[in-house]
Amino acid sequence: MTRPFEGIRIIDATHVLAGPFAAYQLGLLGAEVIKVEHPDDPDQSRGSGPDWDLNRAGMGTYFLTQGSNKRSLTLDLKQEAAREVFRRLVARADVLVENYRPGAFEALGVGYEALSALNPRLIYCSISAFGQGGPRGTQTAYDHVIQATSGIMACTGTPEVNPLKLGAPAIDYATGTMGAFALSAALFQRERTCKGQRIDLAMLDVAMMMMASHVTAHSRTGRPARPRGNDHEYATNSAYPTKDGMVMLGASNLRQQKRLWTALGRPEMAKTRNEDRIAQRDAEAAALREIMLTRTADEWEAFLQSRHVPAARVRRMDEALADPHLSARGLTHRFAAAPGVDGPFAVPVAAFGFAHGGPRVDAPPRPLGADTDAILEELGYDDAARAALHDSRAV
Repeated sequence: MTRPFEGIRIIDATHVLAGPFAAYQLGLLGAEVIKVEHPDDPDQSRGSGPDWDLNRAGMGTYFLTQGSNKRSLTLDLKQEAAREVFRRLVARADVLVENYRPGAFEALGVGYEALSALNPRLIYCSISAFGQGGPRGTQTAYDHVIQATSGIMACTGTPEVNPLKLGAPAIDYATGTMGAFALSAALFQRERTCKGQRIDLAMLDVAMMMMASHVTAHSRTGRPARPRGNDHEYATNSAYPTKDGMVMLGASNLRQQKRLWTALGRPEMAKTRNEDRIAQRDAEAAALREIMLTRTADEWEAFLQSRHVPAARVRRMDEALADPHLSARGLTHRFAAAPGVDGPFAVPVAAFGFAHGGPRVDAPPRPLGADTDAILEELGYDDAARAALHDSRAV
């Protein structure tokens, strides 16, 4: 069945994680994605990851993560000949995604105003650290710097170990996901207006959305969220040691906490008001610490889940990936090998599925510039013109 974005062409002029992930998500849904990189200074993710053989080959695991379903074109946009290739490409495109410093593409003559005049239906998405304007607009950052700026680090960890960075680049991937959502919305809007759009997506804005409930709470109380580690204001919604590891309890609402205490043989501990749960938190936590030590984490997970109480053993990532549930969900796609990659690897696909025509990996990540000549030929460059571009290092 036809996927949602078949027939849509996306120019992916982004690097690192957030921008490439946004384009990747639409590529999974059928869009043709052409990744544009400098021939001598490509996407730094190509050299990033724990496998140094892959890094040296320009196929680092950070790149592989969101490199599938894309063609690879090299262009040195500081050269006019390369910018002409870029303009030809954009004239035939539906979407351009870039994540360079604000103003950089305008300085090269390929900003929104110039390219939308060339292609009025173009959706031009700029992803940056702080946005295209405002007092911080010209500043740069990565995921961990935005964590520091946004307040996420300040409310992560424990009172004793704080501030603390998240253990995964969550803002990068949340920004990529938000970018895919914004692009999808703009493409849908274009069906109604027949006009293109400019999208201004900032990592800081995404980080604040990730703390939306904290933002609203602060607006009422004036108090910032404080680090609580693995604890919650409700004792029944916290983590506890067991015989062999940690179990995270998720008895959040009144119904669930009543089921939890009943299952544990302590129905008298159940409360009818959340205020009482908070007031008696210390007593509840002490009881739970004692009870949880009587079984293993796996035993508690099975016991409580069978009684409709959210609970899970705290797992390492390798344990989570080995869970048959993830295989059943089709969360990752496994390659036996790929050009430039000897041996198997797996990449995440998407966090959702469709009944028909959903996300799918069709092609492995490409080595740098692997499709340059084919794309140039499609754009009307003959053998001599392509050779001239190569000789000048424009491509």
